[in-house]
Amino acid sequence: MIYFKLFLAFFKIGIFSFGGGYAMLPLIEKQVIYQNNWIDYEGFIDIIATSQMTPGPIAINSATFIGYKIGGVLGSIVSTMGVVLAPTIMILILSKYLLQFNKSKTVQSIFEGLRPALIGLILASAYSVGKTSIFDYTTFLIVTLMLIIINKTKIHPIATIFVSACLGVFFYI
Repeated sequence: MIYFKLFLAFFKIGIFSFGGGYAMLPLIEKQVIYQNNWIDYEGFIDIIATSQMTPGPIAINSATFIGYKIGGVLGSIVSTMGVVLAPTIMILILSKYLLQFNKSKTVQSIFEGLRPALIGLILASAYSVGKTSIFDYTTFLIVTLMLIIINKTKIHPIATIFVSACLGVFFYI
């Protein structure tokens, strides 16, 4: 039964999420913490951090890690399949028609309307992760430093993750 619940939860996330992995995070949070009580908030933040550091899309990585934590290897497979199945089907269907109607004012208006909502979802996700990740002046300074470095240089994001990890070790051990 848990595998069916995992699949269904992540299938719903896949159906109702637009805008990529970061836009999915509030929906994942709602499903796994508040509706199903599979993990606590701290565990969710740890999974999100791990999902960001590992190769691949954050939503798929999150589904895989959460599924593994709840149902082992089969749980990770079921969760991953759930989160990718609906968007895959939608893309296959829409790609046929979108190319025909991409100049349509209605289609362009739909995308114009979706953009602000996607930004809102991404900002909600950033706020949700930030409120538990920034817990003292040191973490605030690390976040600020990384934002400045990322915006002012062409440093690779993986390098900023490595630098942040080193700063964490330096300040907290």
